[in-house]
Amino acid sequence: MRKELLKGLTEEQIAKVEKCKSPEEILALSKEEGVELTEEQLEAVSGGGLCKSNKCPNCGSKNMKQKWSHHYYCLDCGDWWDY
Repeated sequence: MRKELLKGLTEEQIAKVEKCKSPEEILALSKEEGVELTEEQLEAVSGGGLCKSNKCPNCGSKNMKQKWSHHYYCLDCGDWWDY
């Protein structure tokens, strides 16, 4: 998930988000933590697609690994996002 989508969360909450294995887990976590997601965050979690190219939206690297069905992880900067 793009780092700017995690702004406003504590380090502990960010660590919990990074451990989630599906968008459903992220939504459940937001409810559990009492965090209201923005439109952009909801779109990202629901698979709205944040990156339309084959590059990391954070650093521009093409060195990425698929994490879930349409979620990717950048091996260079550690960012993760939806395609």
